[in-house]
Amino acid sequence: MRAETLSVYGHASVKTPNYDRLARGGVTFEQCHVQNTVCSPSRCSLITGQYVHSMGHRTLWNLIKPYEHNLFGYLREAGYDVRIYGKNDMLAAESIPLFTDEFHQMRPAVRANHESVQPLQECNDFLFKPINGNYREHGDYANLKAGMDFIRSRKSGDKPFMLFLPLTFPHCPYTAHEPFYSMYDENCIAPLRPVCGKKPDYHGLIRSYRNLEKSNLKKIQAVYMGMISFTDALLGELMDCIGESGIADDTMLFVSSDHGDYAGDYGLVEKWPSGCEDVLTRVPLLVSGPGCRKGCRSNEQVELFDIMPTILENAGIKTRHTHYARSLAPQLAGKPGDPERAVFCEGGYNNNEFHCNEGCDRESRGFMKGPTNVYYPKGMQQREHRDSVGRASMIRTLTKKLVLRTYGGNELYDLREDPLELNNVYGEKSYSGIQAGLERRMLDWYIATSDSVPEEEDPRGLPD
Repeated sequence: MRAETLSVYGHASVKTPNYDRLARGGVTFEQCHVQNTVCSPSRCSLITGQYVHSMGHRTLWNLIKPYEHNLFGYLREAGYDVRIYGKNDMLAAESIPLFTDEFHQMRPAVRANHESVQPLQECNDFLFKPINGNYREHGDYANLKAGMDFIRSRKSGDKPFMLFLPLTFPHCPYTAHEPFYSMYDENCIAPLRPVCGKKPDYHGLIRSYRNLEKSNLKKIQAVYMGMISFTDALLGELMDCIGESGIADDTMLFVSSDHGDYAGDYGLVEKWPSGCEDVLTRVPLLVSGPGCRKGCRSNEQVELFDIMPTILENAGIKTRHTHYARSLAPQLAGKPGDPERAVFCEGGYNNNEFHCNEGCDRESRGFMKGPTNVYYPKGMQQREHRDSVGRASMIRTLTKKLVLRTYGGNELYDLREDPLELNNVYGEKSYSGIQAGLERRMLDWYIATSDSVPEEEDPRGLPD
């Protein structure tokens, strides 16, 4: 979910009263950015506090292994009851019983209730018809209900708990139950970010592979807004449950997302593994609970994985591994953290890493079996144009953004003059000093975070 499509972040049309309610009762982070714009890598960073290059978590298929320190493992070791109800995309199968007490996932049967996706030669823009039935029949609601049932079942003297409720919405395909699907009139949508020059090649390739020139992009953004209002309704029920259960005063509530969405901007849909625009990297982060200054807004840049040390510090738990995240405790108390902080995002694959991309024809990647799958064009693009999904790294300050790519398409934006990232000034003489400074800062970051040495020691002596 992208931050800008919430009323609490200034959107003029979307209706998200429960996000607003949460913001009034806690702290809103204006500039929270993810470490990768794809779900699994982003979530692996979220719970380890490491960048995706540090342990090779740059794909959808390399998840947290049993030997990797992470938020859930630390909490469970400390005696917390750890529950996950919802979409995983984070823990390898063998890690789930080690790091959780219960894992529950009800998948939403989206495809069964829609018109079939159009074949490849037609517009393939992820826009579906509304889902039949009541929104409480959706898989996201089933997972939410499981979480609320757990909260209501708790008794005095039970262990402290960590409840993780990852939703699928808002996410492609663009659809929802009524009334959310038709909640917003496409004719009243503000102008989208236009197609513009000096963008990486993958922009044009996505439009070509999906035939997006025929797509109703404003309708897509309208439905995307409706999907966000759906999540707002679920958040409201969760907040009511926490209040009615009498645990609000000693429960921290974190609400965020693992990535954003183009949702029609730049003539694009969905996201891209090496995409670094703010619509993909900037996500909401709202926190309430003990120690949080109500109604506070922090304008400093923070990173999504800062959630990990923040929760552990609040629980009085020390980490035993190298990580690069920072506790947000100062900002939650209304104090400054690091106003000069830069944030980083990265993604994509080298050309010799064909096993990483979504076009790799493996049995486990069923969407490559034919053009009737909505992800088939994406897989084919990565298969036929590997450079378009090459590795990329972003450094963002409050005023500038630099993106370097292994196969061309570098970007530099002056965010004060160009907040919508429409005018790529990379290579322009007037920005040469700024560009060189950001490149040096990115190099320093890469050197400092290139790997992490485990704190556990192995004996050096030979066997007897």
